[in-house]
Amino acid sequence: MSQYGNLGLPLIHAGKVRELYALPDPGQLLMVATDNISAYDYVLDTTIPDKGIVLTQLSLWWFDQLSGLIDNHLISADVPQEVAGRAMIVESLDMVPIEAVARGYLTGSGWLEYQASGMVCGVPLPAGLHDGSRLETPIFTPARKAELGEHDENISYETMCAEIGEQLGARLRDATLAIYARAEQIARERGIILADTKLEFGLRADGTLVLGDEVLTPDSSRFWDAQEWSRGKLASFDKQYLRDWLVHESGWDRTTDTPPPALPPEIVAKTRERYLTAFQRLTGRELKLG
Repeated sequence: MSQYGNLGLPLIHAGKVRELYALPDPGQLLMVATDNISAYDYVLDTTIPDKGIVLTQLSLWWFDQLSGLIDNHLISADVPQEVAGRAMIVESLDMVPIEAVARGYLTGSGWLEYQASGMVCGVPLPAGLHDGSRLETPIFTPARKAELGEHDENISYETMCAEIGEQLGARLRDATLAIYARAEQIARERGIILADTKLEFGLRADGTLVLGDEVLTPDSSRFWDAQEWSRGKLASFDKQYLRDWLVHESGWDRTTDTPPPALPPEIVAKTRERYLTAFQRLTGRELKLG
């Protein structure tokens, strides 16, 4: 259901966080980032104020940083006043049904898989790693995109290529790792470790691979304080704080079909603070709100 029905535009798709609206030009879409937040495949009942603005403004900044490396779907940030700051006019693309994930550090679902098998998405890793270990070489670990409410499924590179073709699979892998390499260096120069990131790509009619959706935000990436990491602590500027509260402190049992509980005001405030900190630390400027 649309949160921005007053725009007077046809709603094409409402995802966990973003809404897509049709524009008069058939080659263009209005992409709006809401303040919704998702965790463990649930969209939570509680929103995070200004989150959509952070996602959009940080994505715009990253598109500039990645200029010349790969085309992106941004056409303009000149959008209706009702969604100013949280929306972009973007190209309509044939989206590749793969979450393209680059991991430079072992954590999250990759850490769980490594503990069980010594591998992540079929990629064998050295013995003796721990949660937060830096990988000698970043790895590409694709996931199959699921429908809203379902789980994205980690798959091997070979499985991905069987589904989308070897040529496109190789292009996806190479683009993902190139973007991660540049972004990881930029973040490290600012005292931030980019542990991993999830990217989405689409194809133009001529076959050009284009970076789409959002890019390198606290929703789609793990950001850690570099100094704290060097001391063995994973101090995050992303939604891991919220995930940790849900599974360790809220009393919610994620193995059941019961939706997560509402977020207390202090969890909302601290999550919002982490998103704003990520923006400020990376871009070097404060985000203008309200």
